[in-house]
Amino acid sequence: MNLNKSFIEYCEKELFEINKDQLNVIEKLNSYYQENFERTFFDKIFKTKDFKIGFYLVGSVGVGKTMLLNFFFSKLKVKKLRLHFNSFMIEFHDFSFQSKNKEKTIDDFVEKLKDKAEILYFDEFQVTNIVDAMILGKLFKKIFEENIKVIFTSNIIINDLYKEGLQREQFIPFLNIMKKNSYETKLIIDEDYRASQNMGSYRFLSPLNQSTNFKFNKFFRIITKNKDREKKILDIKGRKLILENFYNGILKINFNEIFNKNLGAEDFINIANKSKFIFLENLPNFQVSNSNEQQRFITFVDIIYEKKVPLMVTCEVDLKSFTSSMDLSETFKRTISRLYELTSIEY
Repeated sequence: MNLNKSFIEYCEKELFEINKDQLNVIEKLNSYYQENFERTFFDKIFKTKDFKIGFYLVGSVGVGKTMLLNFFFSKLKVKKLRLHFNSFMIEFHDFSFQSKNKEKTIDDFVEKLKDKAEILYFDEFQVTNIVDAMILGKLFKKIFEENIKVIFTSNIIINDLYKEGLQREQFIPFLNIMKKNSYETKLIIDEDYRASQNMGSYRFLSPLNQSTNFKFNKFFRIITKNKDREKKILDIKGRKLILENFYNGILKINFNEIFNKNLGAEDFINIANKSKFIFLENLPNFQVSNSNEQQRFITFVDIIYEKKVPLMVTCEVDLKSFTSSMDLSETFKRTISRLYELTSIEY
């Protein structure tokens, strides 16, 4: 597989800038592919395994990490799965809850995973949940032992994952497993392509005043024309989540209505699955005092981005002026970048 040639042709077809740093990553992906998918029968018998079955691509927001691995993933002619990390962990916890043999839960889960895929792809990988952090070492140890290849994108280097998390010492085995089994490659580009391409062409309205509210509500009336309002009740494992303003796939929510509650990834996945378009009112600026709400909002944006649900927002500040709680500042850069795209005219 000549990835380099195919990638150049892909960029020319899509009118993308051909960037030398991205080409360097493509070269490394080509080597990764050859090591893991093009080894000969004699290689497997006579050569010791001195290569790695994980590929971890790290870089700042909006530099093209996802585009590169999406391209690579599309070229693979093997059983494969592209997964959202939150959904993956929810699936694991559900499996664990239902498992009759708790001591073999991880073995059984990975065995079923191996039936589905030779390679897994996690885009924008991060860890924020202590329950997930404590199980990941054993889980990924088994995944790698079963020779399931894994590729990741992230804006956090392996050593800094879950950096300020509770009981981080229990997370260290996972970091060691990742470093042992994965090539860590950095993509260094100064420009955020999402922000630069969509600047000035978005449905992100600020500040909160009569003018922005008028524009917001006018567009909302256009989108929901001839649609009836209903109270949507989502049943999430016995819990009821009520969405007051739902119009046949069009959801209107106030920030406090969702993010001041103790909701998590599973709730946001259910919301995203029911929504074709989301109107979000009164998004605040963020600081230490509302860091819990900020973390929920980050998770929410990650999920609706993965599900490709467009947004319209009214906010206290514009996208360039957001502040953040200190411990979420790096992660929040990705959220801001994704908001440019989610609220763009092209999206």
